[in-house]
Amino acid sequence: QVQLVESGGGLVQAGGSLRISCAASGLTFSQYNMGWFRQAPGKERDFVAAINRSGGSTYYATDSVKGRFTISRDNAKNTVTLQMNSLKSEDTAVYYCATTLYSGYYYQASRYDYWGQGTQVTVSS
Repeated sequence: QVQLVESGGGLVQAGGSLRISCAASGLTFSQYNMGWFRQAPGKERDFVAAINRSGGSTYYATDSVKGRFTISRDNAKNTVTLQMNSLKSEDTAVYYCATTLYSGYYYQASRYDYWGQGTQVTVSS
């Protein structure tokens, strides 16, 4: 049974930093590309970042997070992490990690097979 468990969310002031993580189990982690999505109240789930199996390639939602967020993974620990800096109030959302065996089109949520339950990130202005 595949499980993805996010952690590290919380309340932070604008301009601050937060690091959220996702622990995976029940799958061969190194075979999966990993992604982060977020969903604000009343809005669609949006792509944030993705990282390929080896960790050698990363992808970001342009404009909104590139340059502020960094995705990384540790295949030995079956974890993927999203480091978020210079947070803004518009970053407030529930953040979800997800897995996909597909390569490419990482921004498409439909390409992901498994999802975590999400972790709330709230940025106060």
